[in-house]
Amino acid sequence: MDDHNLSKLVELARGVHMNDSQRNEQRNSFVYGNTKIENENVTREMVETISRDVPMSKFAAR
Repeated sequence: MDDHNLSKLVELARGVHMNDSQRNEQRNSFVYGNTKIENENVTREMVETISRDVPMSKFAAR
């Protein structure tokens, strides 16, 4: 991928606006993927449960 194509993709990504449900799903996916690297016992269900029980920071909620 050249710089021009990458720049186009970045511009397209800037225009994406997620609703709260999509943002939460994206956050959970990110958390799961990163914690699974460190702890193979982590499950998606664990991440979803914690996500429901721990409120999102007012700084993260945009």
